[in-house]
Amino acid sequence: MESGKFEALKAELWDFMKKDIYPNELLFFEQVKKIRALGPAHWKQPPIIFELREKAKARGLWNLFLPVDSAKIAGRTGGGLTNLQYADCCEIMGTANHAEFAAEACNCSSPDTGNMEVLARFGTEEQRKQWLEPLLDAKIRSCYAMTEPEVASSDATNIRTSIVRDGDHWVINGRKHWITGAANVDCKIMILMGRTGGSESSTYKSQSQVLVPMDTPGITLVRPMETFGDDDCPKGHMEILFEDVRVPVSNIIWGEGRGFEIAQLRLGPGRIHHCMRQIGQAERALSLMCRRAETRQAFGQRLAQMGGIMQQIAEIRAEIDQARLLVRDAADRMDRLGNTDRYTRKLLSLVKAVVPSMTQRVVDRAMQVHGGLGASQDSFLPYALIGSRNLRWADGPDEVHWRTAGRLELDYQKKESPLYDIGLYQHDKSVPFRAKL
Repeated sequence: MESGKFEALKAELWDFMKKDIYPNELLFFEQVKKIRALGPAHWKQPPIIFELREKAKARGLWNLFLPVDSAKIAGRTGGGLTNLQYADCCEIMGTANHAEFAAEACNCSSPDTGNMEVLARFGTEEQRKQWLEPLLDAKIRSCYAMTEPEVASSDATNIRTSIVRDGDHWVINGRKHWITGAANVDCKIMILMGRTGGSESSTYKSQSQVLVPMDTPGITLVRPMETFGDDDCPKGHMEILFEDVRVPVSNIIWGEGRGFEIAQLRLGPGRIHHCMRQIGQAERALSLMCRRAETRQAFGQRLAQMGGIMQQIAEIRAEIDQARLLVRDAADRMDRLGNTDRYTRKLLSLVKAVVPSMTQRVVDRAMQVHGGLGASQDSFLPYALIGSRNLRWADGPDEVHWRTAGRLELDYQKKESPLYDIGLYQHDKSVPFRAKL
């Protein structure tokens, strides 16, 4: 998008946040509380979300996540933004409480954004018409089923849910958990990753992704998984049992054995969106911390006058800006080189390892300045703390991201770094410092 139009779009988004998002945050939680009390049959986005979606559409803030290339494939108009431009918008939306409240209003929330990109890029014309079109219009919701309770799913080669060909159908058996969005009654379609290949198949060709309508017989929503006691109503992070679930062969996405390729292409953009929003969460926490420090007195001075607090504020500013630069560099390279470029992949792993951890530390320090109030319902900080902590495993554990980045860095150093072969100095040791007596 041309720079002038983009600045106008950001101004429009900020106005939307100030007039429609921040004033309705408590109402959102109140409505969710009522929905939870009604029971599982009523789990759907609260009325305020539907009201805000209409306002977002009217302001031209709809489907901002959809990149120009994906929008062209889908035959739809997205936000017209690059990944780098969307990083700015995603950060602004991420200042909401909860972190995806504004994103929900703009149809830019997980896991739907990643699923829509998969369908736009890899779906058949029929699949896009049946599922992508209603998702882009927010008429339905979706989920993505990968993680399993019986194996370490951070290593996707461990995935054991079976997808077996039986005539014109795939038959699915297995158990998944932490399936975000599956509890919402408007969730109508699932993208499931499972094993189509046998033991003789190549490790990275044994997994496939298939479309599974949520009303297919054999699907049991066992329970919502809770994080720190929260069931994340109305989306939910569900444990799901699949017992002889049958779907047409045509429901496979991009062909049999291409699950890993799709996962890598999906999880790059989708996960960096989370990190973009996390920058917004950290910014809001810092602002709240500064306001508290300027208005609270103890031991005869404002908290802001205490050296330790002042240094923390400066350190947080540096940490946020450093993380933002990493995110923007990754987004820029995705625009120019795609997310399969090796250096870009390294940056994406670094972003996923660095940003949620940074946000968790920032929020923790902001909570400390607020005392007990920082952990109470009067502040957005508890939600931000839980959200950032959850992301440190929800999108793959930190350790996996560091491992991936480290492996790619070692490979880069050996093959491409102009400094790698310099090595250590080789001194002349033939003449000793002191001759032996």
